[in-house]
Amino acid sequence: MSWDVDAFVASLTATSVHTRSAYERDVRQFIAWADRGGCPRPEALDHTRLRRYLSYLTTRGFAKPSIARKAAALRAYLRFLRRHGVIAADPGRMLRAPKGPSRLPRVPRRSEATGLLERAAGPLPADAREAAIARRDLAVLEILYGAGLRVAECCGLTTADCELTRGALTVTGKGAKVRRLPIGEPARLALTDYLDLGRPVLSTAASPPDVVFLNARGRPLTPRDARRIVARHPLPDGRALHPHVFRHAFATHLLEGGADLRVVQELLGHSDLASTQVYTHLTRDRLRAVYDATHPRA
Repeated sequence: MSWDVDAFVASLTATSVHTRSAYERDVRQFIAWADRGGCPRPEALDHTRLRRYLSYLTTRGFAKPSIARKAAALRAYLRFLRRHGVIAADPGRMLRAPKGPSRLPRVPRRSEATGLLERAAGPLPADAREAAIARRDLAVLEILYGAGLRVAECCGLTTADCELTRGALTVTGKGAKVRRLPIGEPARLALTDYLDLGRPVLSTAASPPDVVFLNARGRPLTPRDARRIVARHPLPDGRALHPHVFRHAFATHLLEGGADLRVVQELLGHSDLASTQVYTHLTRDRLRAVYDATHPRA
């Protein structure tokens, strides 16, 4: 019987492009390992062999989160094979892998995030093209922090998604889930300024007419381009950030300001509240540090 990886990947319609790519890579790596180990057909798989594979990954030095993702890919793949009658029973149904502790990067404080954005909004270069790039960079930074978008969501914005008079964005997130988000006045103004004065300069005849953010060649901005933009705007201590840190800061600063956890969950587009609750640990740590440093009876 065929491993049928192409059909499995095609079935992942409710997942992001990045998830499909990761799952395909993980499954093909497992098949190559199984073939080397004398298991050339899927019907020969069993739970013991799957556990042996996870142990193999551990000996190869893979981190626990990576092993957990590979286990998730295998579970999804084996469910697919079972549904399509390739295997009679699903040996991955009880497959578990340790995730390890949830770790969040250090989140910039409110003053640090505000200072970074204020510096990015400084005087524009005299050159029209450099000024257009500066307008784009500011809009990207404001949207990442002001709406808490994933970097792929930011790069995927279209002009139809932007309701600038109402200060709102329509975002398509993981699993093709759509959410409508408010944006603050700084983000609204930066995005309006970029669309009116920056994007026309960057656009070429080959540029997609509906994509909001363009790179210097007039092509749609990619997550790698966005990472370069963020890296060009470090914190005062010189620390360069990753785009996803702005999403962490968005959630953390909302919770520190008293926002309801369920509201933050909706804004982030999390299906599971547990994904949002990780930010409460971070805010508690920060509040404890402030208390210890300032209260006379701490």
